[in-house]
Amino acid sequence: MREIPVLESERLRIRPFQNTDLPYLFQIKQNIGWVDAEKTAEQQLLDEADYLEWAVRNERQLAQLGQPPYGDRAVVLKETDELVGSVGLVPCVDVYGQLPSLGGTANCLATAEVGLLWLIDPVYQGKGYASEAAQTLIDYAFGQMRLHRLIATTEYDNLASQAVMRKLGMAVERNPFPDPPWLQVVGILEYKQ
Repeated sequence: MREIPVLESERLRIRPFQNTDLPYLFQIKQNIGWVDAEKTAEQQLLDEADYLEWAVRNERQLAQLGQPPYGDRAVVLKETDELVGSVGLVPCVDVYGQLPSLGGTANCLATAEVGLLWLIDPVYQGKGYASEAAQTLIDYAFGQMRLHRLIATTEYDNLASQAVMRKLGMAVERNPFPDPPWLQVVGILEYKQ
């Protein structure tokens, strides 16, 4: 089985999500503004419960299948055991060949990469938790999983996320092409021996 163990940094514990995390994760996503204004709060909570159930089951199922441990993991303060965000590895298939360092070619074919994601409650942003959690997962991904490269994506105006990318040592590139609109800024980090 290919499970990621509970990882620890100086201030954080990175563990699999649990069903009991639902009210806290839902509040974090509301604080960030990741809500669907066309749905009631009750429907949004049900959607988040479905997502969390999938995340919990996904962790176990992928491990049983011997597959890479893709998915979000809980970021918890060691001192208080409070859930403050998530960090994870996700499959990312897109036209990364548009980026200058990966070819800079318009109309290129999509390729698969391993994506790195982080999400911290705005109440806890500005304390270095995003970069600490991401660095802990990077160390595991390169050291134990022996991954070649990680990527992270964000929007042009998400300067905080771009700052985290730089702090992690990622090369940060702007997509020189307008499409796809969600592939605006990409951080690239390659394994170094």
